[in-house]
Amino acid sequence: MPTFHAVTPMIPTGGSLADALKFYTEQMGFRIDWQSDGGAGISRDGVSFNLVENSNREWADNASFSIGVTGLDALYEEYRNIAAKVGPLEVKFWGRREFHMIVPSGVCLQFYERG
Repeated sequence: MPTFHAVTPMIPTGGSLADALKFYTEQMGFRIDWQSDGGAGISRDGVSFNLVENSNREWADNASFSIGVTGLDALYEEYRNIAAKVGPLEVKFWGRREFHMIVPSGVCLQFYERG
């Protein structure tokens, strides 16, 4: 029987691949796993994204990813002053403690503590 192991979202860079890689590596702590002319694979711990050189704002503005982490408070402190729109660390009405950010491309990333 087939088993799913992982999902690697493809997200737009919102501009040049080089600028996106600089943001994700220097400000968010990701590493580059592979790179080609129009894309790259990045990862941090067990989370991977494929960046696609594309500035389509409609795609970016409608993309949202929820990422479970440990050390949510420390991650919030790490990210709260980076070049992204970082929201407050709070308990949402559905009961989950989290914060979100809108990265320069327009993609929304939500971070929550894994239980």
